[in-house]
Amino acid sequence: MEHLQRQALHNEVHARPPEPMQAPLAISHVVMWVDRASAQASRAHLSRLLLDHHLPAPDDHTNHMRVDLGAFRLRWELHTEFVSWTFMRPVSDAALNPTQPMTAVQAVPQAWLADLPGACLARLHVWLLAPSQLDVHAVLPQLLHEDTLVASTVAEGHGEVYTDFQLHPDGYSRVLLMTGSLTPRRQGRLVQQLLEIETYRMAASLGLPAAREASQVLADAERELAALAQAIRSAARADEAGLLDRLTRLAGEVEGQYAATHSRFSATRAYFELVDRRIRDIAESRMPGMQTIGEFMERRLSPARSTCDWAARRQNALSERVSRMSNLLRTRVDFEQQLSSQQLLATMNQRQDVQLKLQSTVEGLSVAAITYYFTGLVSYLAKGAEKFGWPFAADITAACALPFVGLLVWWSMRRLHNKVFKT
Repeated sequence: MEHLQRQALHNEVHARPPEPMQAPLAISHVVMWVDRASAQASRAHLSRLLLDHHLPAPDDHTNHMRVDLGAFRLRWELHTEFVSWTFMRPVSDAALNPTQPMTAVQAVPQAWLADLPGACLARLHVWLLAPSQLDVHAVLPQLLHEDTLVASTVAEGHGEVYTDFQLHPDGYSRVLLMTGSLTPRRQGRLVQQLLEIETYRMAASLGLPAAREASQVLADAERELAALAQAIRSAARADEAGLLDRLTRLAGEVEGQYAATHSRFSATRAYFELVDRRIRDIAESRMPGMQTIGEFMERRLSPARSTCDWAARRQNALSERVSRMSNLLRTRVDFEQQLSSQQLLATMNQRQDVQLKLQSTVEGLSVAAITYYFTGLVSYLAKGAEKFGWPFAADITAACALPFVGLLVWWSMRRLHNKVFKT
């Protein structure tokens, strides 16, 4: 009997394979940030385009699709937090005008393109060209900004990549990739790695606004915690309940902030690691006088990465400090409650001793009263017995019976006392 997930798990290694590409090619890449509802709307939006071209729509479990729509090819990928749309079309030498270069999205229905579900996170144009098709040094000033130009050789010297990491008037970034003897699959893998560098770079940067917002909240919480620590040092017993309430509310605020940003910071770390991995995968090397993509990312993204990491560590440290202070204050309150309980028990013991002494006194008086009562009964019996021949007077009989009655009453009371306290 096979495992139910065997086939799906086996095919996972073949999920989202690179698209084989052959220069010359224009690629446009659009990344839309989505939630659950807009992710489902994205699949429906894709179905609409396919039905317009008389093609079958994807099912509800499809997360990746490649399709040829005649004027352009489309690659659609549904990820956890975003949807990527990649459009490809071949270009001719006449269309390589650097002032108005031909792009892949020009072949896409514009009304449909404008209605892509989600919020746009990244847009990127890539031109995949052969060195013989273009004079790179002649077109770069018109195609890219020279003051922020980044360039390197990639694929172990078999290609050259040029970009400026700038948003151009159409809202797209631009990348020029020159390849020589690479196979179509190798070219497609290289293009996909460049697209993923831009996608994951933008996704990782989403942690920066959250880190800045969290830093303000954490600064206020740290000041409140410092004030509470000072107040606890000099607090009287009557103030401890109020301090504990303030500390509990502060702990709730810190944990709420942690819960709101923890997933974002975790995703940011994962995206930064993917950026680093894709930069290693393109196997770039330095061109004379130019900055590589890896060097650019290291210099420009390191502050954002450090800010996110520091915010996450600061949250954890503050949460631990609040927890420690809460435990200390609760320990102090518990210790004082134990002291109060001990004092209360001591007072109760004193009261019990007094009660026992009073009880002993009452028992003595009870013995005397009961003895007096029974002696009176003996006197009455003796008076009545004189008429039947009792030889002693009633007073003498009562006097003689008094010690025996008293001893009997005392013995009975002690026995009852011992029986009650033993149970």
